Amino acid sequence: MLGDKVTELLKKALEQRPSLFLIDLSITNDHKIKVVLDGDNGVTLEDCIAVSRGIEHELDRDEHDFSLEVTSAGAIAPLQLPRQYRKNIGRKLKVKTKEGEFEGSLTEADEEHIVLEWKAREPKPVGKGKHTVQKRQEIAFSDIEEAKVVLKF
Repeated sequence: MLGDKVTELLKKALEQRPSLFLIDLSITNDHKIKVVLDGDNGVTLEDCIAVSRGIEHELDRDEHDFSLEVTSAGAIAPLQLPRQYRKNIGRKLKVKTKEGEFEGSLTEADEEHIVLEWKAREPKPVGKGKHTVQKRQEIAFSDIEEAKVVLKF
């Protein structure tokens, strides 16, 4: 079956480039194969070409008429895997949960949760005026509806 063969070839191609990891693999009924990758150090065009060749050169076009697209997750794509969060420690994230939205610097990430930190201006506990306080929010992966890196230009 085409799906099993592609999965096996993709696994071998990713073993050759251990900094890369799979975000999504889809194969339609008309044999359109789409592979979405991310990497601990990003994904280069050469990475996509190498993975594409690792799959394409081992499939028989006479047996399966297919199209193949290998792409990176992209800078604006939502984060999906704990490994993606870990590679973005130190960057600013915008995270949507059932309780609301949080935006801050990602300071921790493990297999179960992330920690965001940011500074906020709040009224002083005594007297008039505001002061700056450090905020910290621990968020379980199960509570995250969407998380994206905030890009600076």
